[in-house]
Amino acid sequence: MRKKLMAMVVAMFAAVTANAQFEEDKVYVGGSLTGFNMKYTGSEKFSIGTQAQAGYFVADDLLLLGQFNYDHSGKKEIADKFSVGVGGRYYIEQNGIYLGVNCKYVHAGKKFNDIMPGVEVGYAYFLNNSVTVEPAIYYDQSFKNHKDFSTIGLKIGVGIYLFNQ
Repeated sequence: MRKKLMAMVVAMFAAVTANAQFEEDKVYVGGSLTGFNMKYTGSEKFSIGTQAQAGYFVADDLLLLGQFNYDHSGKKEIADKFSVGVGGRYYIEQNGIYLGVNCKYVHAGKKFNDIMPGVEVGYAYFLNNSVTVEPAIYYDQSFKNHKDFSTIGLKIGVGIYLFNQ
């Protein structure tokens, strides 16, 4: 019985992995949640954030992205942050792991503006042929003040890989 169950799990995993096709001309739409004490900066201990992304596969396994972020801090003295940015991902097709880079313009309050390049490592777990759950670890580097505003964290997202153009 255990061997049959193990064979079934392996077959199911192989089928899910086989669907992980990151093909040229596909469109990507995704969203994620960050925070819930899963991110750390020197100036804030708790925050919650959302991220919306849209992208286009310019080649097999290579995705270019645009993104919009909103972060809310648990402290009254820290203003909410809005950011827009561009980035890219390279997918390792055999296992669904992706490596990402991005650069964001961050604005908060009346006087806070920052440019933040970042990197991330994530995993696209396919639930069906086009919908994924995407956990990722990320790091964003602050040019304004490295100690207080650079961020390392975990985000959980959902991605939809749409039709070829």
